[in-house]
Amino acid sequence: RERNRLKVLVATDNHLGYLEKDEVRGQDSFRAFEEIFQHAVECDVDLVLLGGDLFHHNKPSQSTIVKCMKVIQKYCLGEKPIKFQVVSDQATNFPGQGGCVNFENPNLNVAMPIFIVHGNHDDPAGTENLSALDILASCNLVNYFGKSSLTGQGTGKVRLNPVLIRKGQTKMALYGIGHIRDERLHRMFEAENVEWIRPKSTKACCTEDWFNVFVIHQNRVAHNPKNCIPEAFLPSFLDFVIWGHEHESLIDPQENAHFSVTQPGSSVATSLMEGESCPKHVMMLEVMKFGDDTTKWRTTKIPLKTVRPFEFRHLILKDELPAGQKGTAAIESLLATRVQEMIAAATPSNGHLDGKESLPLIRLRVDYT
Repeated sequence: RERNRLKVLVATDNHLGYLEKDEVRGQDSFRAFEEIFQHAVECDVDLVLLGGDLFHHNKPSQSTIVKCMKVIQKYCLGEKPIKFQVVSDQATNFPGQGGCVNFENPNLNVAMPIFIVHGNHDDPAGTENLSALDILASCNLVNYFGKSSLTGQGTGKVRLNPVLIRKGQTKMALYGIGHIRDERLHRMFEAENVEWIRPKSTKACCTEDWFNVFVIHQNRVAHNPKNCIPEAFLPSFLDFVIWGHEHESLIDPQENAHFSVTQPGSSVATSLMEGESCPKHVMMLEVMKFGDDTTKWRTTKIPLKTVRPFEFRHLILKDELPAGQKGTAAIESLLATRVQEMIAAATPSNGHLDGKESLPLIRLRVDYT
């Protein structure tokens, strides 16, 4: 059975380089990123799938790029044999790296390949439409897919060609679309200008044999009706959707009418919003074809233990202030007590963090109406 089991470690929104010059928090994003690859090695996965915003800045610093490359070289290069094949047209899937998946490059020993799409923080720009991910792809450190070439008039059209991955009898069609401005992509879906290319049926394999995974990096929450992508826009043939961009970790797959959706969330807090205070996770997705021609899948959520603690609480002043106590001194005393309680609750006891790494983030939202 193991020869048919495809194991994928999934993470999104690593935001490498966030607050990199901060003396206390400057290493947070890199520490979590390295932990992700430690889990990948421990789980003996076939590949790592990253769902956008690898970098926090569109033009990351030299230091950030070097640290990123060192982690990838440390954990992803080696003599371990690759047990799956990419059977789609690689020139179409990976045009920015010589039209070849990196583990088939004879000049490089790749033990655990990375497949990645871009997000809104590291999206292509400039006259040559390049991003920081193109640097990594040109060095054959990642397999950068989902970079769309918009054609046509108006909002344009986009064509999604899957990366077809086969391990034994298991077949996975990996679709991906790097970030496009939400309002524009919304209109493209409405105008039916998003074309999904399905694998062709052959004597050995029909179209329905493929397990269809889609990686998307767009707004999932509707801040207004047209700056998000509703799940109803996605085609019913999909089996599993990995949603990047949203930072709250909703890692457990949520079922809708046709497919399951996971929202891994970020691996580092880049704001003091309530959703960022939830525990951070990555996920291992296992897909396997059984002898009765059914393809089954399961997920395992993996908590990240090196993420800086973050405690977020609400306080309604009129409900918490002791009866008969008013004035600035009473309010300051109450708030100081609550903050000390939050610091105590957030202080890690798992031994994975120490020194500056263990200093928690604290936000107390006070309603004083």
